[in-house]
Amino acid sequence: MPELIMHFVSPPTPYFIENGTHTFLPGERHLSRQSIDVFDIIIVTKGTLSIGENNQDWILHKDEAIILRPDAHHFGTAPCEEETEINWIHFQTAGAWSEVSSIHECLENQAALFERHREQAYLCHSEICSFFLPKKIKLSRKSISDLAELNSLDKDPCALRNWKKQTAFQIFMQSLTQDSRPSTSSTAIQLAEKIELFITQNFTSKITNSVLQEKFNYHPNYLAKCMLKVYGVTPIDYLMHYRIEEAKKLLIQTDWSIARIADEVGFSNPGYFSSVFAQKQYDSPSTFRKKRNMEK
Repeated sequence: MPELIMHFVSPPTPYFIENGTHTFLPGERHLSRQSIDVFDIIIVTKGTLSIGENNQDWILHKDEAIILRPDAHHFGTAPCEEETEINWIHFQTAGAWSEVSSIHECLENQAALFERHREQAYLCHSEICSFFLPKKIKLSRKSISDLAELNSLDKDPCALRNWKKQTAFQIFMQSLTQDSRPSTSSTAIQLAEKIELFITQNFTSKITNSVLQEKFNYHPNYLAKCMLKVYGVTPIDYLMHYRIEEAKKLLIQTDWSIARIADEVGFSNPGYFSSVFAQKQYDSPSTFRKKRNMEK
């Protein structure tokens, strides 16, 4: 059976709904449930749990977890042979997600998932990104500690507990992502992420293929190949996209002139900025601003 990968797009970040614990006695099994409308993370903290989803099944041992889909049939595939304890966490996302058979398939389908994400999630002028989680996960000490912190919050009053649990859940999810990184990462992904970070931190400066080659010590063709694989665009295309996204924010949030905004986001020539903006947004900067102001 392939190592299934859960591919999420954010923002919005997946959000916490509720959590709890359950103990299965010998001879008991997980309930059969159909399309519960939330993602369900099941973490075994003691014993062994046999569980299935649609036409696949898994055996979870202590400190192993599985992410069950909101739109599938979940069921116990065999009774527990010993007392088995689990933690469960329900969460949901307003963004796009998919389940595929490999990280390579995630990257191949990323552009289409991004497009679906823009259609169903509220995104005005926000950059989006992916994160990947194996469907079945072995928890690290850090993840186990973060899970314990989430469980400890049940002692707080409800109003305070809900805020704290959302934060604790996000920390736990981040730990799971880090746990899975060695199996879902590659040199190309790591390099693409470094390029993306360099661009977002230096987008107002002059960035060329030569600058990137000197910074990362790789030929521009290889840098472009890595970025295309992970982000679906070349470094320079990503730079232009990021500058335009930043310009959109300034057009909406300020009354600065087009020339000043062009300069603020790294364009030395206002005319070239307007040309690139119109090419990507199908509107001039001034028309984009007028339409957004009318929507307020």
